[in-house]
Amino acid sequence: MNGNREYKSDVFSMLMEDKKRALQLYNVMNGSSYDNPDDVEIKTLDGGISLTVRNDAAFVVDARLSIYEHQSTVCPNMPVRSLIYFTTILSDMLSGRGGEGRERKIGRNLYGRKLVKIPVPQFVVFYNGEEKQPEVQELKLSDAYEKATDDPRLELKCMVYNINNGRNEEIRHSCRWLDEYMIFVNKVRELHYGRTDEDLLVDIQMAIDYCIEHNILRDFLIKRRNEVTKSMKLDYTFDRQLELEREDAREEGFEEGLEEGREQGREEGREEGREEGREQGREEGREQGLEQGREEGRREERDIVNQLITLLLSDGRTEDLKKSASDREYQIQLLKEYGLM
Repeated sequence: MNGNREYKSDVFSMLMEDKKRALQLYNVMNGSSYDNPDDVEIKTLDGGISLTVRNDAAFVVDARLSIYEHQSTVCPNMPVRSLIYFTTILSDMLSGRGGEGRERKIGRNLYGRKLVKIPVPQFVVFYNGEEKQPEVQELKLSDAYEKATDDPRLELKCMVYNINNGRNEEIRHSCRWLDEYMIFVNKVRELHYGRTDEDLLVDIQMAIDYCIEHNILRDFLIKRRNEVTKSMKLDYTFDRQLELEREDAREEGFEEGLEEGREQGREEGREEGREEGREQGREEGREQGLEQGREEGRREERDIVNQLITLLLSDGRTEDLKKSASDREYQIQLLKEYGLM
């Protein structure tokens, strides 16, 4: 799977397109009380970044650039992705692109003597996946560095807020549309639980009908029903496919681990066998060498004695020959006499 979802926006992104909603969530996350939606400047990423890492929501309020992401799966790479979002948006702003009718070039000359000011970035992720996650966690760009450093020259911190039931209730209750969004998501989950992929479209439609009937995101769902249906279907398809691939990867990794373990065991066994063989060979070699040396020594001694016998017989010294056969010291004396040792 290439990870590329076949749609431009998920439901969260669609909701965040509305300046009133964006401002409401901004106020909740920053403890502010801005009330003029015109203060919100929506930022878009026009190309230059693939849909695999597309941005969900980005906007500027009071010189602060908020980059908000919604995640239904755990992703430790959010700081890296956020860095890409920020630099892409910043590049657009510096060049005068990325505006919404009133393009604002915040810096014309980065090589000039005047300091070019940029908005203060804020990186937030709203997590509503089904895997258990802490209520709040901080992800840092430096965690992704190949070499750990106590003093990273470039750092980026991304705050992840779990907005599932029982988590960060204050945020949800303070932002009505976010709470209603989660009610809709949970309704889809409830209706689809235990059912097949073929039932997904029906379950989404039933969840939309329920929310409209109970005044939950009513106007939004009526107006954008088809987009919401397609987005939710693709969301579920994407997440399901991602989970299946993760499961396949886990099984593949398990099998690879088993095979690596077997191979390592075989190699260690072979090495131990070779070492035992070498040791046994050395021992047997020593024994064979000793025995061979002994045998060669015995042969050399027999040859010398035979020479002595021949010499004694040629000199007619039969009595000396008889005595040397039973007296080793006398035999050595004769050997020295004839220069044989």
